[in-house]
Amino acid sequence: MSDLSRSETDRSFLFGQRAIELMKSYGSSASPRSYAVWYTYVAGLQPLLNEAVKRVTTEQGALNDGSIDQLYETYIEGRRLASETERASANVLSEIDQIMEMLEAALGSTARYGASLRAFTQDLAAPAVNRARVREIVSSLVVTTRDVSANNRTLEARMRESRNEIEGLRESLEAVRVESLTDPLTGIGNRKHFEEMLRKVVDHAAVQGQPACLIVLDIDHFKRFNDLYGHLTGDQVLRLVALTMRETVEPRTTIARFGGEEFGIILPDSDRVAARAVAEKVRASVMGRELVKRSTGESLGRVTVSIGLAAYRRGDTAVSLLERADHCMFTAKRAGRNRVVDDTAPAADLTDVA
Repeated sequence: MSDLSRSETDRSFLFGQRAIELMKSYGSSASPRSYAVWYTYVAGLQPLLNEAVKRVTTEQGALNDGSIDQLYETYIEGRRLASETERASANVLSEIDQIMEMLEAALGSTARYGASLRAFTQDLAAPAVNRARVREIVSSLVVTTRDVSANNRTLEARMRESRNEIEGLRESLEAVRVESLTDPLTGIGNRKHFEEMLRKVVDHAAVQGQPACLIVLDIDHFKRFNDLYGHLTGDQVLRLVALTMRETVEPRTTIARFGGEEFGIILPDSDRVAARAVAEKVRASVMGRELVKRSTGESLGRVTVSIGLAAYRRGDTAVSLLERADHCMFTAKRAGRNRVVDDTAPAADLTDVA
């Protein structure tokens, strides 16, 4: 190993050790995402991430899993997706440039062929044309037509290749788009997808006068559970809730994880009665599943969720609808957890509960 390579390796280990020290100091879990965020911070690879870390730790004094997820998705995962999108977009533009060059060449060839035909027509119309001249004109016409035909075949083949290439790039861009809207831990929508769809549904309800409802659910005692059994088991709980939601709601319904242990269900064209039935079904389905620790087979009991439900009211925005659903969710927690509260219930004096 060269001195330069050894120096880089030693430097990376120092960064890693410092990252682990900061993870312990700021109460971050020993997860791959946490290590990636802190290593990137120590190495100074993302100045914007460093600013965000300093801001969060100054305000909160810690860097919990929710903050780690947001930092990772914004400054590390988001950067990779942006790079892939830029690469695919550049390839598309390159293909388009090549197609335009081919089309320009084909148009030039067609223009020259048209000029040749006009010249042949004029020659044939001349009063002194003879049989030999006609044969000469026809021979030239055959050669010119053969050249144009060959050019067209080449263009057709190249256009077919470009179409296949662009179709592949389109699929790559679509895959990147879907990934950018997906929560990597649970496989359902992320906060970005949730916010985009909520705005669309609220706008549609306002314009069309159709009902719409929003369900917000939060896992009961998740922090205590996470601390007791570890973050890997906590991740298993999150995936369990997401899987239950996916199996319980209709395919056209938007489901997303938009916070650490907070999930949302957006129900377009659904009234309060239908939404309440969905919320109760999700609550009962989650409670009906026994959680088993994969490493040992140990039963960890059952998970419950507190659910808030808000129905669209004229004049609502995405923000006001979410605030009302969130308010109802906290009311459900205060009322004893493992229940559904909708926005017809009287307001309660709320304090933060887990």
